[in-house]
Amino acid sequence: MNTLRPLLLLIAVLLGSPAARADEDDFNYALGLQLANRPQYPGSSVRETRVSPVWALHWRRLRISTGGGSMLMGFGSTVYGPGASADLLTSGRLRVGISLRFDNGRKSSDSESTRNLPDVRRTLRGRLFASYALDEDLQWSASLSQDLLGRGGGLILGSELSKRLYRDERSEWSAGVGVTASDATQMRSYFGVRPEDVQASGLPAYAPGAGFRDVWAGVSYTRLIDHHWIMQATANGSRLLGPAADSPLTVRPAAASFTISLAYRR
Repeated sequence: MNTLRPLLLLIAVLLGSPAARADEDDFNYALGLQLANRPQYPGSSVRETRVSPVWALHWRRLRISTGGGSMLMGFGSTVYGPGASADLLTSGRLRVGISLRFDNGRKSSDSESTRNLPDVRRTLRGRLFASYALDEDLQWSASLSQDLLGRGGGLILGSELSKRLYRDERSEWSAGVGVTASDATQMRSYFGVRPEDVQASGLPAYAPGAGFRDVWAGVSYTRLIDHHWIMQATANGSRLLGPAADSPLTVRPAAASFTISLAYRR
């Protein structure tokens, strides 16, 4: 029951906040597909290409989306993170909000390098986020995300600086840089090797502590094809840091990822 209390509190805040009750009659959505090419896991030397659905929904008090869906929904307006979210505070240039989302964890059999390590179980994450508009085109944001069910997801802290480089009525270029840090629980789940798994995995035991996890930079291009159709392309480069970079699971600490999405919006 103790693990459910923060979840129930977050749901109550999410559904009961004044910001969430605004625009009761609103109903908007985006539905499409995303093609992504990226490493199998952070630090992997093996790349994979996947096609997955991408969507976002705004209905009355509820905003919910996949990771890429909120960006497609947000062209020309505020962009929200993945999961179900609501604002707690909007005041001038400052915005503070809260969200819930499912974290799929890691299925270790999906990669040869992690095949004999334990899975990281699927869990529910609660996220507190804030952003501040430094000017019309420059924004700083930060977030704190916690595994609410205690399934090894741990605590993740992130900070990002994003800038709109160009915009007209139908297109937008933007760029961003950011850094991520994690607690020891999250680090050990994704980058650690337990002593009992050494023989099966062939890897040395490794118990990383808390620290910076990665730094990244990226650019995105969004284009309104017509009144309903929208596309977006992104390219990101990242590098693992500290305990994550030192992990025996890390083959390539630096990586690039690319996505392209096409969606229908209403």
